[in-house]
Amino acid sequence: MDIRQISPDYAVSPQIEPGDLAAIKAAGFTTVICNRPDAENPPALQADEIARAAQAEGLAFHVLELTHQTMTPDNVARQRDLIAQADGPVLAYCASGTRCSVVWSLGQAGRMPVDDILAATQKAGYQLDQLRPTLEALATQAKD
Repeated sequence: MDIRQISPDYAVSPQIEPGDLAAIKAAGFTTVICNRPDAENPPALQADEIARAAQAEGLAFHVLELTHQTMTPDNVARQRDLIAQADGPVLAYCASGTRCSVVWSLGQAGRMPVDDILAATQKAGYQLDQLRPTLEALATQAKD
């Protein structure tokens, strides 16, 4: 498991396995978000299997499958809401953690300075400078 902290209440990870959920709970997470479509995974790593393991550990589990096509404003808002409504730290996972970092970044635009967003993801190992124009545009829209 490769958990990377983005903010005090949000971390990301590449694909997790059912056996990882006890350690995820022990690390203090209360909620897990799956941002990886099942079509990318074998049955043993699909959301239903991870959900069963999460629920057995008493963790909340949500599925929000993301691809380039589904990284919509509605899904960005949904991810932001899932994080906000969690009763503790959230771990989101996908194939590499990048999608989870991107959706978080888009959700912070207009709430945090763009430089701070990019610094947080960079510190976690995700270089998202290509998002700067989009983040700046979203921040400008949020002010209007």
